[in-house]
Amino acid sequence: MDREGNILFTGVGGQGILLASEITAYSLLAAGFDAKKSEVHGMAQRGGSVTAQLRYGEKVYSPLIEPGKADILVAFEMMEAARYLPFLHRGSQVVVNTQKILPPSVATGKASYPEKVLDVLAERDIAVKAVDALDIARQVGEVKTVNVVMVGALSRFLPIDAAVCTEVIETRVPERFRQVNLQAFAAGREASK
Repeated sequence: MDREGNILFTGVGGQGILLASEITAYSLLAAGFDAKKSEVHGMAQRGGSVTAQLRYGEKVYSPLIEPGKADILVAFEMMEAARYLPFLHRGSQVVVNTQKILPPSVATGKASYPEKVLDVLAERDIAVKAVDALDIARQVGEVKTVNVVMVGALSRFLPIDAAVCTEVIETRVPERFRQVNLQAFAAGREASK
């Protein structure tokens, strides 16, 4: 990854997208970058789509990412990766959780979940790193750490040391959840090798 970039986080309400983008933004700031972040909550409390846009570089004036300009997409759910395809370009990197969260239309049988979502991305010359973040979170003992598993996986594609991210986790995550989140970060980083 270059010394500047655009990262789009997307997922479903309740997956911890906002904390993941916050940890990433503070890590970039701690590493000496300028970083700006914007969030869209939408219908988050009802399981709707949630996004966070993060831009970093020497000097950043706006957090908003234009379509076709996202260098990295961090998708906490597979269909969300496809939903934000217009924001990607050839050479974009997608870090995607393989978890499927069925939208109400699919859960009620009115629609079907798209097949081969990740193949659609690969066909467009977009690099895809699939991570089973839910399984990893279960292995570290706390399913609520899926978001930090994803930050660990993302960290491989950022121009900063992993130690910077762990320092931010130590300062931003409450003490009672700190150790399991540090384990989740390390496991996510290992999974994206």
